[in-house]
Amino acid sequence: MHVLDNPAWHALTGAHRSFAVGTEDAKRYRPDMSPFAAVADPDGPLDALTELVGLSGGGDSALGVFGASTGPDGWETLGAYDCWQLVYEHETMPQVRQLGDDARLVALGDDDVPDALDLVDRTRPGPFLPRTIEFGGYRGIRVGDRLAAMAGQRMRPDGWCEVSAVCADPEFRGRGFAATVMVEVMRGIVARGERPFLHVEATNERALGVYEALGFTRRRRANILVCQPL
Repeated sequence: MHVLDNPAWHALTGAHRSFAVGTEDAKRYRPDMSPFAAVADPDGPLDALTELVGLSGGGDSALGVFGASTGPDGWETLGAYDCWQLVYEHETMPQVRQLGDDARLVALGDDDVPDALDLVDRTRPGPFLPRTIEFGGYRGIRVGDRLAAMAGQRMRPDGWCEVSAVCADPEFRGRGFAATVMVEVMRGIVARGERPFLHVEATNERALGVYEALGFTRRRRANILVCQPL
C-alpha cells in the first residue's frame, strides 16, 4: 500500500508520532490540533476506533477518517466527503503573482492564531483548531494588520507533506494571495526533501482548477468519513 492511501496512519506512526494519541491499532491527533484519526487497515473494520474513546483527553469526539465509508457499530455518521487527492511532483516551484506594495508575506506562529481562527471561520477551508499551528510551516499575507490569506501543512506520511488550510479573505480574492502562500508552504516542503500533496472536495471545481494550474495532478479519489460515538 502506498503511504498516501492511508496518510493519517503513516503520519501518526511516523513524523507525527509525538502528536498521536491511541493504541497499536488506532490513532488520532490530539483533539485540540486535528480531528483526523486512522486505523492500520483502512479497508478493514473501524472497530479499533472505539479504543480512542476516553484516551483523547477531552475535546471534540468527532473523528475524520480517510478512506472509510461506515464507522464502527454504535457510531453515528456526521458527514462524508468525496475528495480528490492531488500530488505535486515537480522539482521547481510554479510562478505566482507579485504582491502589491500594501501586502507582505509573513511566517505565522502562536501569536497569529486568533487571526487565523477568525479567517478560517469566515472562509471554511477545513479544520483549524487552537493548536493546529503546531504542525508548522504556516505562511500568511497581511495587508496592514489584517490576515488576508494563509496556508500551512498538516499530515506528513513518509516522503510527503500535506498542504492544508488554504484560504483567502473574500475582500482580497483575485490578487493571487492563496496561490502565493501555497507556493511558500510548498517551497519549505520541497526544501526538506518531501513532496507536497493535498485534498479537495470533488465538487470544488474552482479550487481544483487553481491547484492544477499550479502543477498538482489528481492521484486518486479519497472519501473522508466524519463520525462520532453515540
